[in-house]
Amino acid sequence: MQLFDKTLGDWLEYWAETTPDKEYIVYSDRDLRFTWKSFNERVDNMAMGLISIGVTRGTNVGIWAQNVPDWLTFLYATAKIGAVAVTVNTNYRTEELAYLIEHSDMHTLCMTDGTKGSNYTDIIYDLVPELKTTQRGTFKSERFPELKNVIYIGQEKYRGMYNTAEILLLGKNVPDTEFNRLRSLTNCHDVVNMQYTSGTTGFPKGVMLSHHNIANNGYLTGAHMKFTTDDKLCVCVPLFHCFGVVLATMACLTMGCTQVMVERFDPLLVLASIHKEKCTVLYGVPTMFIAELNHPMFDMFDMRSLRTGIMAGALCPEELMKEVNEKMYMNLTSVYGMTETSPGMTQSHIDDPFEVRCTTVGRDYEFTEVKVLNPETGTECPVGVEGEMCCRGYNVMKGYYKNPEATAQVIDANGFMHSGDLGVKDENGNYRITGRIKDMIIRGGENISPKEVEDYLYRMPGVKDVQVVAVKSPRYGEDVGAFIIQKEGFDLNTQDVRDFCLNHIAKYKIPRYVFFVDEFPMTGSGKIQKYRLREMALELCEESGAVII
Repeated sequence: MQLFDKTLGDWLEYWAETTPDKEYIVYSDRDLRFTWKSFNERVDNMAMGLISIGVTRGTNVGIWAQNVPDWLTFLYATAKIGAVAVTVNTNYRTEELAYLIEHSDMHTLCMTDGTKGSNYTDIIYDLVPELKTTQRGTFKSERFPELKNVIYIGQEKYRGMYNTAEILLLGKNVPDTEFNRLRSLTNCHDVVNMQYTSGTTGFPKGVMLSHHNIANNGYLTGAHMKFTTDDKLCVCVPLFHCFGVVLATMACLTMGCTQVMVERFDPLLVLASIHKEKCTVLYGVPTMFIAELNHPMFDMFDMRSLRTGIMAGALCPEELMKEVNEKMYMNLTSVYGMTETSPGMTQSHIDDPFEVRCTTVGRDYEFTEVKVLNPETGTECPVGVEGEMCCRGYNVMKGYYKNPEATAQVIDANGFMHSGDLGVKDENGNYRITGRIKDMIIRGGENISPKEVEDYLYRMPGVKDVQVVAVKSPRYGEDVGAFIIQKEGFDLNTQDVRDFCLNHIAKYKIPRYVFFVDEFPMTGSGKIQKYRLREMALELCEESGAVII
């Protein structure tokens, strides 16, 4: 194992020269395929097109799209000329996008026409009405003076916007000398990607990540699963999130693997892509694996080509991990971390015993130092004692964009990034995540881990998925609430759930409030918004006339 000083452009060019005709990016549903060589050529052409409209070293370029073919083209094009790719959450609406454009000092926004229920072109015209009356490349936004260009990712033409074909055409007029000059200035410690935190609480913060941060984190992630150039990773997690752009894309970039892309998550398309392309690796958050396993056509597809993968992005139920290992033939691993740590801090390895992979998030990444610290004293907790997960090493972000105060709040004087997550380290050096400090339920002075209750309820027949949160209580301060998605054919009620828990978990841990729902509120990256569940609990109790005690 080692750390590399290569930029993203260095890695791309390495594989374009080493395995030029090997497939790098595949869209199985439309049979679109790029080799390393053809993709690298498209990236260079796109980079020169961006230069032609004023993008240069240090320029912030937004990418607002699902996993479309040119998402990665724009990522690498900005990387090659020293610009910064600002990943935009696909679920953002008007004011969220406005905040990000303004806060990030965005120069150019690359976008599609939107997602189901959200028209991006309507949103950008609402925010920048000058686009409708100005030729592309000449508008001046009163609200966003730093914004100079909007690029539509596709062939359609919209007033005031470039499209990708026009950017590629404009690039032909850029002298190679300017591209080569900017290319030569790029350094592995430059910021290459700015990801805004999911915003489950408060205003999102721009996490500044370097080539060195994300390329090495991707490389080590792939090494833990024994990636080779023969692997094919089915990428159904969103690229705007660190799970997609780092754990998936950077692992493939540094290991020379093929990415089989899914534009937006659809369990049937994921299963079909694995079957058709004989994918060897699959990633997903727990809800994605649940959707795949429970799809009525699951048994029609051959999953035997799969050998490994990652379940991450949320606390992973042990029973679900076991089911995926058994039914999808995968030695599944788990990565723990956060955007601010590029994101991997710990990972279980493909060769770890079954129980380690299913019940822990593994051990420290190489070249990092993970410690469980007492949240009150800052001292390191002994083995088996719960504390805050903290990390120091090559993977820690360069800071929050334009927010040194917030940076200082999470990175201490010793260089440790504080996660806000609770965990314990066992005698073998493996970690278990026990919850969030702020998600901890404190009922009448008793600390209750939501994950502990979730893991138990997941065993109940008829429970497809479950999330446990604190519900405000005038008597106890907080009490336990469970949100449950039922399996098809079941009709559970609150008493069924309480009876299942009785005499099996401590009485104070048994959910007083049980809510049956069809889905959980989620961020665009697939994380469940527990703060919203807490709000929903109060709303649902008020609607039903239930008494909060």
